[in-house]
Amino acid sequence: MPRKLRPRGEMAIIDRMSLSRPLPLPSLPSDPVDAVLARGQSRFVYVLVPGLNDSGPEHWQSHWHAAHPSWLRMTQRQWSTPDLEGWLGAIRRRLAGQSKPAILIGHSMGALAACTMACRQPSAVAAVMLVAPAEPARFELEEQVPDGRLPCPGVLVASHNDPLLRFSRAEYWAEAWGCRLADIGEAGHVNVESGHGPWPHGLRLLSELVDGL
Repeated sequence: MPRKLRPRGEMAIIDRMSLSRPLPLPSLPSDPVDAVLARGQSRFVYVLVPGLNDSGPEHWQSHWHAAHPSWLRMTQRQWSTPDLEGWLGAIRRRLAGQSKPAILIGHSMGALAACTMACRQPSAVAAVMLVAPAEPARFELEEQVPDGRLPCPGVLVASHNDPLLRFSRAEYWAEAWGCRLADIGEAGHVNVESGHGPWPHGLRLLSELVDGL
């Protein structure tokens, strides 16, 4: 059968309607923190680096990973021994094949591994977020953890009543590593025991670090 043609006037009306109809806008994060982190993902890869005994399901690192499943998380078999080389090897394996530099987000022992990785492979690390880093001497790592300025920007998040690092020592390490010190008051070791689950303030601190890169 011959194709039925629309009257010319009707086609013109349809064309005008299609031109006047607004195109759908891409969905954007409504939270400014999420917006900054999303923009950062086009340039960097976020890597969570847990501390001793890994981070359990209620830990802020686990909450962040659940909320941002495209972020990477360091994994290994041996979590109970503070073996710095083991942590570094696990980070390297996680970064293998990545085309973008990493922002390492480390907690406790993981923070020590993150700053050490930044010094050993500076081209692979764009920035570090060091949350409640443990005192290196506590794990007999004072000879392995760098004691000079890091080759990348960083923020050291410290608590006044952290059992693994006195606040005066947090001030010392922040200055030694050239990191901004984020004083979060009496927050324990910034873990589940101190009441830090989703920890939105931590995400805000991370977004400020990313926004300055």
